[in-house]
Amino acid sequence: MNERYAHMFAQLKERGEGAFIPFVMLGDPTLDVCQKAMDVLVQSGADALELGIPFSDPVADGAVIQRAGVRALSAGVTPDDCFALIKRLRARYPHLPIGLLVYANIVIHRGLEDFYQRAYDSGADSVLIADLSIKESAPFIAAAQKAKIAPVFVAPPNADDDTLSHVARLSQGYVYFLGRVGVTGADRAMQMPASPKLQTLRDHHSAPIVIGFGISTPEHVKTAMAAGADGAISGSAIVKIMEEHLSDANAMSQALAAFVRSMKAATKS
Repeated sequence: MNERYAHMFAQLKERGEGAFIPFVMLGDPTLDVCQKAMDVLVQSGADALELGIPFSDPVADGAVIQRAGVRALSAGVTPDDCFALIKRLRARYPHLPIGLLVYANIVIHRGLEDFYQRAYDSGADSVLIADLSIKESAPFIAAAQKAKIAPVFVAPPNADDDTLSHVARLSQGYVYFLGRVGVTGADRAMQMPASPKLQTLRDHHSAPIVIGFGISTPEHVKTAMAAGADGAISGSAIVKIMEEHLSDANAMSQALAAFVRSMKAATKS
């Protein structure tokens, strides 16, 4: 629910910190390994989680996250498995904001109202649909609000003021500001965030602003915080660590924990 995001951002602001939010592909490489990885992320300092549901045609994802989706799908992971995994996560962390990042076909295939209600029942707080345009969003927003799920929209770095005003008005929980154009990936550096764009969102009374895409080092997080962001999302860097340690669960846990601690430390002013 929005309350979890609001409470998290308020607490962080009191402490002079930004949010660090890792992304994980649900079911990558298996449901059990993914569950353990998410526990490590939260216990190492993640303020919230953004979770993907594996999809066969992830147009906004770079190669690293595409491979994560393939691993999950190859393991037989279904959306129902993902919802069950979220439900277990919610039971362990009742106050943790949990967001979903999905593609429109996943939502449409299940039926809008059914998908959002299932997301809510599992314990999710928000849903961002990567390939949903503002112009096509009305029925999705209506279904989300009916199920008490916060709809989240993307603010591109090259967006005009009219687009930013719509993103600010329609996004709840947080706004996802892209650190650069293109697809996800830790191999391409984040561009310098456009502080005036962030200010435009705030002028339109937006929810807290989180920067994603290209966030792979503590320096990137510091840059995002200095630009005025309320937090940073890191996806490909997290998934790449998991990919590099698929055969050694302990090494994966240690590497994830060290990465999260370093990224979270960079959010502190």
